[in-house]
Parts: sequence; structure tokens; C-alpha cells
Amino acid sequence: MPVTTQPHAADTHDLIRVQGARENNLKDVSVELPKRRLTVFTGVSGSGKSSLVFGTIAAESQRMINETYSAFVQGFMPSLARPEVDHLDGLTTAIIVDQERMGANPRSTVGTATDANAMLRILFSRIGSPYVGPPTAYSFNVPTRKASGVMTTEKGGRTEKRVAQQQVYLGGMCPRCEGMGHVSDIDRTALYDASKSLSEGALTVPGYSMDGWYGRLFEGMGLPMDEPIESFTARQLETMLYAPPTKIKVEGVNLTFEGIIPKIQKSMLSKDPEAMQPHVRRFVERAVTFQQCPECEGTRLTADVLRSKIGGKSIADLCTMQISDLAAWVRELDEPSVAPLLKGLQHLLDSFTEIGLGYLSLDRPAGTLSGGEAQRTKMIRHLGSSLTDVTYVFDEPTIGLHPHDIARMNDLLVRLRDKGNTVLVVEHKPETIAIADHVVDLGPGAGSGGGEIVFEGSVEELRRAGTLTGRHLDDRARLKTEVRTPTGSMEVRGASTHNLRDVDVDIPLGVLVAVTGVAGSGKSSLIHGSVDGRDGVVVVDQGAIKGSRRSNPATYTGLLEPIRKAFAKANGVKPALFSSNSEGACSTCNGAGVIFTELGVMATVESPCEECEGRRFQAAVLEYTLGGRNIADVLAMSMDEALAFFAEGESRIPAAHTILGRLVDVGLGYLTLGQPLTTLSGGERQRLKLAVQMADKGEVYVLDEPTTGLHLADVENLLGLLDRLVDGGKSVIVIEHHQAVMAHADWVIDLGPGAGHEGGTVVFEGSPADLVAEGDTLTGTHLAAYVGG
Repeated sequence: MPVTTQPHAADTHDLIRVQGARENNLKDVSVELPKRRLTVFTGVSGSGKSSLVFGTIAAESQRMINETYSAFVQGFMPSLARPEVDHLDGLTTAIIVDQERMGANPRSTVGTATDANAMLRILFSRIGSPYVGPPTAYSFNVPTRKASGVMTTEKGGRTEKRVAQQQVYLGGMCPRCEGMGHVSDIDRTALYDASKSLSEGALTVPGYSMDGWYGRLFEGMGLPMDEPIESFTARQLETMLYAPPTKIKVEGVNLTFEGIIPKIQKSMLSKDPEAMQPHVRRFVERAVTFQQCPECEGTRLTADVLRSKIGGKSIADLCTMQISDLAAWVRELDEPSVAPLLKGLQHLLDSFTEIGLGYLSLDRPAGTLSGGEAQRTKMIRHLGSSLTDVTYVFDEPTIGLHPHDIARMNDLLVRLRDKGNTVLVVEHKPETIAIADHVVDLGPGAGSGGGEIVFEGSVEELRRAGTLTGRHLDDRARLKTEVRTPTGSMEVRGASTHNLRDVDVDIPLGVLVAVTGVAGSGKSSLIHGSVDGRDGVVVVDQGAIKGSRRSNPATYTGLLEPIRKAFAKANGVKPALFSSNSEGACSTCNGAGVIFTELGVMATVESPCEECEGRRFQAAVLEYTLGGRNIADVLAMSMDEALAFFAEGESRIPAAHTILGRLVDVGLGYLTLGQPLTTLSGGERQRLKLAVQMADKGEVYVLDEPTTGLHLADVENLLGLLDRLVDGGKSVIVIEHHQAVMAHADWVIDLGPGAGHEGGTVVFEGSPADLVAEGDTLTGTHLAAYVGG
């Protein structure tokens, strides 16, 4: 018989096929992606990369996996709508490793988020001396509970009763600070102005206005509304400040009154300060003093747990160690009885070092990790995974990485691919684009000007393709021949936050300063620990913007206010009609634009509102126009389009034009005015905050990696914006890894030489040209290679 050369039918499925993708701004995109290869998606911000990779391919893969579970189980899972696409073929299980910050729960640490703490707890429960109890006894999230009483058991028609004497369920939570590591005390003088009465607005707590129901509540409790608080009796003051939840009837309505202090403790102090709105955080910083818990000394654990040790170290000692040191300690531990556990822990800790996070400690709060650190922490669980033939989806994995660390990240991506996995990466950095097997370039522009595939092929073909990405791929910034002269300096003396080693540095003012160094070298510790909080300093970071899917750039920046007033004036009606959250809202969807249909245990379906066709407003409101456009048309405009629209003619609104000018200035011209804030990337959020802050009177702007999410072509525009800020008399300090920003700076402060306890010192201060000339730091070496490339 002749030998057949036909491949096995199962081996022919070597492509992921996408046909007719229309998610967000995608324009009927069809593409074929090779499996078991590394594919990089490029294109300017807003060109549709995330819509194709995350919104279409990964979303459908996850949705289809969820549908394999029973309807009952699906009821407990997040509901996923089917993406706008005609057909998807060849999908494999998608594992998404994104940049979402890890939960801001104050009890969540690097150790609890990666199972390292769980392994350490088991280790101590087995070989810790003296023995304390089961693994839960070593957890700062579990309180010790005691119970006693009658236990009743029904068996075969008989009832057995047994008296249980003091059953103890051991936990390791310090009872004083409830596992937080710190205790808080409230400064009463920051809660109210004693010389004023309640009706005069004596309370300075955010949200406590006496105009609404709060005023009636206080009155209903019998508190004198028109007397100054200093004349209150002790009992009245006790009621106002500490009253437990008390049910009262006000104007025929049943309400609950609770004292100000317990209410603050529940609503504000139980949250991580990073997750609060700015005005609430300012109040908490003013009113609440946080100090280390005197009982557990910040370890979060009970005294019994701290006495239990292995090799002279308690579980708290191990969690405060730098992970690279902890890995060495575990390696030297010779305990055959727990060998498999030690092997697993060893692998986990080595993965931290391998991925460039060896400088962290397990007790580091998860909410304080940057987007890049959070993404790499999530990667750890996949490094030693035995899974193959899955699709790993990464969102700019090089964010927050020094050029020195990018090569290491590239090795990890290649290793995942070589195990037989499909790796899809959304990326802007040329170093990572260079290792791709296949490149998909989206564009040609952003927003409505993007959403098309402008190139598919190899990296070499991309260089010759003439697309925006291809043209800029080999861009190299030049070192400045002349740098600006500082107008003064900001002194930092004895900085010792986190790993800083008593750093003294003078930060020049009136110029563009780049603070550089490998991840974990102490850049953020220096700036946020010693510069943030000074008068005139405005910090613009990439943290989440508080707002629901009803919030958009127009509401966040205050742009909608002058627009609504102009519409109202032009049509002789109330401004509230032009708000989708107020009187003008479509009555069917309440201004959301979509209808949510709850299907019990099945997935909740989100569908466009049929009444307003997703436009959010009542039909009568849409008949009112300004310059020939109705309010829904205006919200659908891009910033660029709106800038021209509000510049002249009947629709000229100077206040709106000024705000739009700043939004376009920071590179957000492609966003629409009505795009939900929940859909913005980290870099877009930072630039939106920058546009708002530019209206303030800040003298010193601190930007944390402003090139995040920026295409190579847009970095140039950002540098132009930074120059305009400096030329306008501002001082700009940029924490940055991008070599183009370093080369463009007037002054560079380089921290290092390494990460964690190998960093924390200033290894260079001077101009970029001097940094390249000396070239003996990691940053200097990479910058020299970049400008010489």
C-alpha cells in the first residue's frame, strides 16, 4: 500500500479565523491568526487593537467556555454578551493577563494574591514550633471564634443532644487592628466647626449636607439645628457622633439614623485610601490619623502566631523579607516531611525573581502595585503551568519595565509560545514587536478613523509596508544639544520611604526632569514619598477614574455643563433636558442607552434600547439643535471634530472649546465625548486627568509613565505637550522608562543600581548627554544603545 502524506484532519486546524468583527470601532474586520505562534497587534491608541483581541477573540472564547457549565453554575459567573462578529473559528481556551490593578482590598497582599501565603501557612501548621493550630491559625484574615452551647443532631427519627464546651476555631487575626496592621483615630475637630450650627453647615464631612434628608434626620433625632455645636449638651454630642443605628420616623417615612463616627468607619475607613474619590481621600487624610497597631506592631497577626517559628523566623518575618531573599531561605530549608510543599513554594518564589519582581515582599499591599507589576504578578501562575494549546492574551506586558527588563519579558513570551501555546500581545514597544512571528497592524488612525487592518505579515515586511507603525518602528530620539537652565530646585533630604537609603537630591525646577531606573529601584518611592503632597505639586497617575458606565469624558471634565447651557439658551428650554441622567433621559432605559434583561441563572442580556436606539435621550429632546446638531450627535463626536464644531458660528462655545483644546493637546482627539469612562485604558485615564489638571494652578506636574499605551508616533506629540508645559513656566517631573523621553529631558535622576534592597540610591544626576557619555549605569547603557541605534 502506498504511504499517504495527507496530514491528519486534527492537524489542519492551525488558524484562528475572525470574520466580520464590528466590536466598538472595528469596520467589518476579517483576519486569520496562526496558532502556536507569537502574534503582536500594533497601531495607534484607539485604532481597535483591544477591540479585536480582548473584545472579540478573548471575549468569545471565555463566553463559550462559560456556556459549557450548567445553567446553575453560570448564575454565579460574570455574564458575557456575545461580541459583534459574524463568525469565529479555531478558538482555544483564552487566558487573559491584563493590566487591571489588583483589588484595593486593604487585606489583600502580594502573598495572598499569589497563594504564597497559603503555602507558608500550611508549612507553619506542619513544622512551626511551638505548634499553634491549623493553617487558618496563621491567617490575618480569619479571627479566632469561640462557641459553646447545645449541639442537636437528628438521626433516624431520634434527636441526640450534646453540650459543647467552648469550641475554639483558631484564626490569626490581630483583634486590635482586625488584620489591617494599623489602627485609626478620628480627629473630632476635622468633623465639624464647633462655632457654627448644623443648619449653618457646621459638618465638614463630605456628603453631609443639611439641605436634603440628612437635615431632617438630624432634626428627627432631636438635635438643635440652630444652636452652635459648642453649646450642645454631652448627650446631644454623643448622639450626633456615636449613636448606634436607630430607626426613626421623619415626615411619615421610616429612616435610620447613625452617628457620624461609626458611619465614617463603615463607609470610608473600611476602604483602601487609593480607591477613594479625591475629595473623600483629602478629608480622610485630614481627619484620620493612621498609626501602626501597637499590639501586633504592623504584622496583622496575634502574639501566639508570632511565637511560632521555623529556623528562628516567624511567618511575619518571612513575609517582610524581599522575595529573592525568601527564595534563598526556602532553598536552604531541609525538611523531607514537607518536601513537595517546599518544592512548590520554591518554584513560585523563583518565578517572582524570573519575571523581575524579586524586589517585592509578600506583605506588600496588592493595591499599591503599579499596572505593570500587577500584570506580571498575574503572569506568575502561568509560568510553570502544564497547560498547552491555550491562547495567552497580554495587554502591553512591557508597561512599567526598564529596557533592561524588557528582554527578560520577551524571553517569557517566547517560552510560553514554545510550549505550544498561541500568544497574542497588544504592544507599542519596538523591542517586543521585533520578536513577533506575525504582526497585525490596525489603523490607519484612531476612533472612527481606525478599525481596519492596514498590514499583516512579518516584522521585516512591516518595516517596508509604509504604515504609520512601519514608518516609526526604527525611530530613534536624538539627545538634546542644549538643555534648559533651572529656575530653582526642590530639595529632598533623607528620603527613606520603602527601599530608599537616606537619599538627598535636588530636583531642578522650571525644566523637564526624567526620573529613571529599573522597576523597583525606588523612583515612585522618591517622588510619591517626598514630592507628592508639597504645595503646588500636582500628581497625575494612571489610577482608575471613579465613575459608572454613565460617566464619560464630557461629564468628567466639566465639558457638558457649558454645552447643556448653550443648547438650553438656543432653544429656550431647561439645561436639565440635555442630561441623560436627568429630565432628558429616555424613559425606557433611564438614559443608559441599553436595556439589561435578567434571565435568572442564565446570562444577563444587554441590548440597545429600542425606544431611543441607544442614544439615551427622549425623542422630543433630540428635536432641539445647536448648529444643526442635536445633543446625541454632539456626544457621538470625536474630540477633534467637536473642537472645530464649537470654535465658530452659531455653535461657538469658548468654555467648551478651551476644555476640548486641552483634551486634544494630551492626545485624546480620537475619543468621543460620550464614550463610557469604564472603557478607557490606563494611559487614556492618565491623559484625561492631565487635561483636567492643566486648568489648575499647579506649579509642578508629576507624571507617572505618561507614554503608557502611546503609539511610537504619539510619543512625539506627548514630548511636544511636555515642552509646552515647561515653556509655559511649569516644572515637569516624569517617572519614565521610554528612552525617547529620557533623551528629550533637560535633567535625568537615575536610581539604582538594581531593584529592592539592591536599589534605593541615586546613581546619576545630570543631562542625558552626560548619562550616555558616562554610560556606566543600566539606564545609561540602554540609552546609549538607543540613540546610537
